[in-house]
Amino acid sequence: MVTALEHQAILDLPKTELHIHIEGTLEPELALELAARNGITLPWSTLEELRAQYDFVNLQSFLDLYYQLMSTLRTAQDFRDLMLAYLEHAHHDGIRHAEIFFDPQVHINNGLEFDTVMDGLLEGLSIGRERYGITGGLIACIVRDLPVTSAMDTLKALESRREDLLGIGLDSAEVGYPPSLFTEVFSRARELGLHVVAHAGEEGPASYVIEALDQLQVERIDHGIRCSDDQDLMHRLASSDIALTSCPLSNRRLQVVQDLRELPLHQFLEGGIRVTVNSDDPAYFGGYLAANYEALIDSGYSLRECAAFCRNGIEASFIGNRRQAVLFEEYERWCAQYLNE
Repeated sequence: MVTALEHQAILDLPKTELHIHIEGTLEPELALELAARNGITLPWSTLEELRAQYDFVNLQSFLDLYYQLMSTLRTAQDFRDLMLAYLEHAHHDGIRHAEIFFDPQVHINNGLEFDTVMDGLLEGLSIGRERYGITGGLIACIVRDLPVTSAMDTLKALESRREDLLGIGLDSAEVGYPPSLFTEVFSRARELGLHVVAHAGEEGPASYVIEALDQLQVERIDHGIRCSDDQDLMHRLASSDIALTSCPLSNRRLQVVQDLRELPLHQFLEGGIRVTVNSDDPAYFGGYLAANYEALIDSGYSLRECAAFCRNGIEASFIGNRRQAVLFEEYERWCAQYLNE
């Protein structure tokens, strides 16, 4: 059990979140509200009926519900409200900086204009920064199980808004869709000056992580749990300071592991790998960022290890040097208070 002191320490830890899908913060209450607002009929009319759908056996079973509920997002106001709802949770959890994924292809396929999505999310970020002091930015993710031509078309559509983006990512169903399919897309994204990250090594093998590094030239690996299957890859990650954005509660909820003690996070830390902790799709997986940290404490991780995850997150972020320095100062004060350092 997490003690009261540990609970407060986790809340006070100046955390970053580097693996969060904004659509994955769509709580069932808000989904039903948006459906009513936008005249969309869902298969479930009550909150109880909708909540009953959140029993996932794998990644695909989650994605089926995830994409269906995304259809309730129709206007810039919807995306602003979604972002503000997440940032309220983030503020409560002690998050200082968030780099937030979104899936433009899905929204475009739902009949929306790219600018509608961007404008709403950016307005929410702006209000959230003023209201809560949380800095952040947007990473447009390529949905890997859609055609590669769709990915390139989407990249072309967002070129005019590249100054409003932090980067490009790669997400959705991993198995059967290796990173190498998107080499040209990511090459073009780098030419545009965007940061590049990719989901790999969650359901897919460690070889997918190697492809993401070699062919996409990513700066971070999202998930990366299967890296522990390849010792050479582990050494490579440590020597090159490539961060992994792990998501413990997500891994358990999607049956990647049955128990959080099966996660190789101790192994990553001991091997010098810059592993971080994040919440992924918290509305679906049972917990926002602080809950992920506390679940790790319940599984035997120490406050000192949680501090290491936090420091890694600050170091691995695409934050500016000045803001990063502020967070490091706050981190050192936290260590002095809670670790007597």
